[in-house]
Formats: sequence, structure tokens, C-alpha cells
Amino acid sequence: MPTFPFSEADPIQHPGPPPKASEVVIVGGGIIGVTTALFLAKRNIPVTILEKGRVAAEQSSRNWGWIRKQGRDADELPIVIEAIRLWRQLAEECGEDIGLTETGVTYLAKSDKDMAAFEAFMKIAASHDLDTRLLDGDETATLIRGMSRKFKGAMTTPSDMRAEPWLAVPALARLAVRHGVRIVENCAARTLEISGSRVKGVWTEAGYIEASTVLVAGGAWSSLFLKRHGVSIPQLSVRVTVAATEPLPEIYAGAAADDDIAFRRRQDGGYTLAAGGSHLLYLGPDAFRHVTKYLPALRANPFGTRYFPFAPPGYPDAWSTSRAWGLESQSPFERLRVLNPLPEPTKLHSIDRNFKRLFPQFETVRLKASWGGMIDAMPDVVPVVDRVEAVGGLFVATGMSGHGFGIGPGIGRVVSDLIQGNRSGHDLSRFRLSRFHDGSAIRPGPAL
Repeated sequence: MPTFPFSEADPIQHPGPPPKASEVVIVGGGIIGVTTALFLAKRNIPVTILEKGRVAAEQSSRNWGWIRKQGRDADELPIVIEAIRLWRQLAEECGEDIGLTETGVTYLAKSDKDMAAFEAFMKIAASHDLDTRLLDGDETATLIRGMSRKFKGAMTTPSDMRAEPWLAVPALARLAVRHGVRIVENCAARTLEISGSRVKGVWTEAGYIEASTVLVAGGAWSSLFLKRHGVSIPQLSVRVTVAATEPLPEIYAGAAADDDIAFRRRQDGGYTLAAGGSHLLYLGPDAFRHVTKYLPALRANPFGTRYFPFAPPGYPDAWSTSRAWGLESQSPFERLRVLNPLPEPTKLHSIDRNFKRLFPQFETVRLKASWGGMIDAMPDVVPVVDRVEAVGGLFVATGMSGHGFGIGPGIGRVVSDLIQGNRSGHDLSRFRLSRFHDGSAIRPGPAL
């Protein structure tokens, strides 16, 4: 098994073939698709996952590995709290070491403005009885040893956790298979069969699957797939660069970040590093189509996004990517099995520089791996979790906006109950698909 994010070259673990029929078909084998399938299978509902490449090969194995309540949008927080409980339960059921550890998450404050933002979240934390607390400068220096500068303070949540994404999601997939889920890798869903405004099945590159219910949980690809069926979602994808160090002396057992650098202790004794709040947006057709919906987020954080006019060929919003294809023709999902962007050399340099600037005792930081990822983002930084009203039996869970790994089991449980027609146990109105089309104001979530 690979140690770090997967690629198309990795062996197929779930070869199929796809069934002729399945009560539920899930498009996408990431954390959301896998956990939804698992909870459905526990109710003895036949479910098949179609994964165009490899399970967890895209953002589900490329994220930072944070499992946090801290800094969450107030409407997401109840689902995250449930997810924390489910992570513990599922890790035990897996019977595999996925690196799940309660070591805390800490946000570092450089200014009074940063502290004011933390104080605003403390009101939300208090309403949910979180163990989140504010630290002054001295307490921050005691918590994270060896920092070269003194921070104004920090916000920390000791009960937040971390895990190794490239271990955790494949382990959950194996657990799902043991419960009866059928996973078919290297098998792209091309299009849906819809009759009388209801889903009847899914056309794949390997043939037709009869199904009464379909969940689209395709991450960065969801918008492209759904647009083929007249469903518009203002989802874009932003590129981030991540690096993993060789083992280093422990400076902090958990995860921490400021505006310049984010770091998280790993199971192997190294640190996963990333830029604190920077990402790259490729300007494609959808970026221009949906630009007005992103204006509130851009105003709130104007310097967090950099722009490049051309995405690499085959990317979801590349100018050259086909928006129309037939049942018998190759789809964009087959042309690019695994979205595997290269890390940016300049960003790797700044990550290395900023980490060593904060921890000068590490004169040399050797990297054992680096990679890029494409985060499926929404204008308000919260996901779409809903049924598609215009098409009976069609559900969508996408746009996790970089938060999907931590909240994944909670969203999976919620979506499984939506599909069954049960009460979700949470207020999902913030995550409705119609919010982008019914005249509602775009309300960006916290940029923490």
C-alpha cells in the first residue's frame, strides 16, 4: 500500500465487475461516498460505489489529516461533533491503525484582529460545550515549543484529532466491503438514465446498472457530472500544495496554523506542512460563469486566492474539457482517472522557509514527499448536502471546501438517512442546493 497519496499507477484493490442492478449507486469513492455506503450497508441496503480511478486517490488522501471542531461554521459544527464520535467508532471497527489520535488543534494569532475572530468562535464553542479555549502569548509558547516569535495568543481545542488520510479512507472502504458494499475502481459513471423525472440507472464505461437512487459525491468532478443533467452547482476547485517531512523532534503533538504555515504531527514522526491560507484557482468557464456568487468570499479574504488563466488539460474546469459526451463515447472522467496536480515549486520553497523561520532549530528539513490537491470549494465555504428536487432519486453531497475528511463520517451518516427518507437529526437548511438559485444572500462561512 502506498504511504502517501495514490495515483493511477497504484494497483486496483476493488476490481469489480459492476453489478447489473443496485438499489443505490454512489458516484465517487472518497470519504463521503465510502462512509455513506457503509451506513447504508449497515441497514442492509444494496449499494455500489463507482470510482473512476482509485478509492481516496484524490482529495480524500491529499488533505492535511485534521479532524477538527475548532473554527467550523456554526451550521456544520453539530455534524462535526457527531463525526468525531463516529471516527472513534469506525476506527475500532476497522481493526486497522489509521493514526487516529486526540492531540488537539491550535490556531495562532498574530494580531488583535486574529484574537477577535477567535473570540467570536468562542461564543459558538460555548453553546456546544466544546473544550476550546483562548491562550495568551506565554501559554501559546508553552504549548508549542521552540517557536522563534511570540504570538499575540492562540485558540486551541485539545479534543480535536488527527489521522492519516491515505490509511483511513482505504481502511473504511475495506470495512464497507465487509458489510456488503460493492466497490468498483477504474469504472467511471458516464451519465444517468432518467425517465419521467426519476433516476432509473447509471451508464458506466462497463455497461448499465439499474438503480432507483444515485448519490453524486465526486468531489472536484461533481459539478461537471451534474451539469450534463441540467443541475447547476457553483462549485470550483482550488489547487493546494502539501509536503511531508522526514521524522523530526516533536514540537507539538497536534495540528497548528497561522497565516503563513500549517503543520501537523504525523504517525511516522514527521510533519505534514502546507501554506496557512493560500490556494490557486484556475480560471475556466465555470469560474467566469459563477464569479458573482464568489464575490462575498473574495471580499472577505481578497489575498487568499491566486489566479492562473489555464488549467492543465483534462481538469474539471479546463477550457478544453468536454461538457457534453454520449453513452458510447469516452467521458472526461475516463480521460483523467486521478486528478494529480503537481506541487508548486515556489510554494514548496515558501513552506520550507516559513516552517524553518518559525522553528529555526531545524536548520535542515528534509522532505520525504510532496503533492498537490484540488479542493472542491463553494462560494460560502460550506457543502451542498441535498436531494435534487427536479430529479427523483438523485442526491448530491459535494463542495466540502477542504473540510471533508474530518466531517466525512458525519456527512456519510446524514446522507444515508436522507436516502432512506429518515430524519437526519440536524438542520440541513444551510446546505440546501436551492440556496444558490432562490435569491438567498451568499453568507460565507468562517475563514478560520
